[in-house]
Amino acid sequence: MKPKLSDVAEEAGVSPTTVSRVINNHGYLSARTKQKVYDAMEKLHYQPNSLARSLKGKKTKIIGLIFPGITNPFFAELIEKLEKQLFLKGYKVILCNAADDIAKERDYIKMLIANQVDGIITGAHNLGIEEYQNIHLPIVAFDRRYASGMPTISSDNLQGGILATQTLYEAGARHIYFMGNPNQKGNPTDRRLQGYYQQMTKLGLESQVMPIFFDETPKIKKVSIQRFLKERKADGIVCSDDLTAILVLQSAEELQIEIPDTLKVVGYDGTTFIQTYFPELTTIVQPLDDIAMMLVESLLNRMSNRVDKLGENDFILPVSLHHGATI
Repeated sequence: MKPKLSDVAEEAGVSPTTVSRVINNHGYLSARTKQKVYDAMEKLHYQPNSLARSLKGKKTKIIGLIFPGITNPFFAELIEKLEKQLFLKGYKVILCNAADDIAKERDYIKMLIANQVDGIITGAHNLGIEEYQNIHLPIVAFDRRYASGMPTISSDNLQGGILATQTLYEAGARHIYFMGNPNQKGNPTDRRLQGYYQQMTKLGLESQVMPIFFDETPKIKKVSIQRFLKERKADGIVCSDDLTAILVLQSAEELQIEIPDTLKVVGYDGTTFIQTYFPELTTIVQPLDDIAMMLVESLLNRMSNRVDKLGENDFILPVSLHHGATI
């Protein structure tokens, strides 16, 4: 049986009026009281938006966006494109910066439900969040598999890894490293590394990975990269993202390693920002316009109960190569 507002009130040990005030963010309530209500809603899998919409007879026209942040050019551009497309469709957005904080992301999920959003687009990096299994809202994901039954849209990360590796090989590199996260969790982005492994095996070369993690600060990354360049005899590097590739170029310049004669570098993402301000970087380009369009289209189809051609499957878009001066 679907839980009612009164069930939440009983579980939290408060009045139904208090639950309603928490849901609608109305009046002063202590943080402890709010948390008790949120905990009860979570335990009972209560979705306040269902009741509110049935009473109001209309949608909120608000979409929740959950992403790691906006300092990375890739996510900044994707979020901007999503916001523009949703605005043209008559929707406003609530942007949630989940970073690498699981507790923070869980709180944002609760907040979006309490604010009665019509749907959610998520692309955060945190995994193992049970709340995604219990959300009864229309939701689509970018580049991550959060829960069964949730469509995931991504670019062809496997082909991107293959293309980057083959590009370095054709440019003459033979000691080719992959620089990124070596811990594969079965997500679409892990397939960049799989593509690297696959192509290195095909070329008869030894695969070698230099661990660099998304949540490390640029300073920490740069220290690791400089140590790597001093100790290893790499002549080609496949970087998991463009910002890491730029740090490699900066470190190589400081160590007087010639690019591309001594070391060749390929990045990944190929945003407008990177291609404009770092056109010399050879990089794998993700089709951001198409990704944003598919995310919005799939979500709106689910919100209106139209047939979604994605179903519960992954939808993979092709990548391309921006050829710069780093190979």
